[in-house]
Amino acid sequence: MTPPSSPLPDLDAMMDVTARFEAAQRDDPALETAQLDEVLRHVPGKRAILLGSFQGDPAVFRMALAPDDPMPAREWAEMTRIWPDMQDGPYRIAAPLHFAPEHALLVIEAVSGTPLMQYIWHFDPDQRHGLMTGPAKWLRQYTLGSERSSEARASTWLIRAEEAAVTQPHGKLRRREARVLRHLRPLSKAMGAQPWRYAISHGDFHPNNLLIDGERLTGIDNGGSASMPIYKDMARFLMHMGRRGLIPSGRARFGVDLEGIEAFSDAFDLTQHEREVVLPFFLGCEALLRVENPGMKRGRIKRAAQMYDKLNADLGGLSAL
Repeated sequence: MTPPSSPLPDLDAMMDVTARFEAAQRDDPALETAQLDEVLRHVPGKRAILLGSFQGDPAVFRMALAPDDPMPAREWAEMTRIWPDMQDGPYRIAAPLHFAPEHALLVIEAVSGTPLMQYIWHFDPDQRHGLMTGPAKWLRQYTLGSERSSEARASTWLIRAEEAAVTQPHGKLRRREARVLRHLRPLSKAMGAQPWRYAISHGDFHPNNLLIDGERLTGIDNGGSASMPIYKDMARFLMHMGRRGLIPSGRARFGVDLEGIEAFSDAFDLTQHEREVVLPFFLGCEALLRVENPGMKRGRIKRAAQMYDKLNADLGGLSAL
């Protein structure tokens, strides 16, 4: 499965992308037989994602268009770091195939499969139980080798959430986010002296960055991987579904899937403090960090508002406050 296509670039932009690719082919013998088939995504001045073949096999080409963009080198370094641990079995990443640093061109395996959220939506609501175990185990495998304990930095994340909240363009959500912040401030103080767990995490861990093919889950787009609290990617995954009204188990807590909370808690063996204080704190922060587009459709705004109402009700009921 490949990422959804975006509108095709104009002719001049397409010619520029093609010229860049041909220049890379001239300079890098490994790319000599590579072929381009279609544009998957094009962000003017930033990046192009293309589908084609590399050494006879289907491949995705990620090309940075901005001068001195560090992302391709970072993504290559991260993919080659984690690849030995996630190259086979049910939980894996797309194989890193080649990197042409002078041309900021990254070549990655084209993975078969269906984006996980699309896969979940295809099930009837009463058949969606048990679908959160795989994503939780995938993330645990990704973080396991780099986990460490360090000081809790709740104030840093609270500031980030506050800064994001002031950019919320929809008044219906802005009022609800103000209530979330009122709950997060005392919750941040409830952290106490207990350390947080940190690890190199995916960085943009949402259901459509996991492709499912039978029993196999393959993670893609891990260029944003960095050392962060382990709870951040859990919250990112759960909140991405929650604000779209997707609660696979039919049971919600903090506006997200309760079965999902339990799956991540079990996979990471979270302590009671992590389950009842730290993860809810990150769910609240994540809700504010992802600001809706000004042109978001009414249905999406309505679902986000419903999620905020559930989030506020449960944050307000925490015994820690």
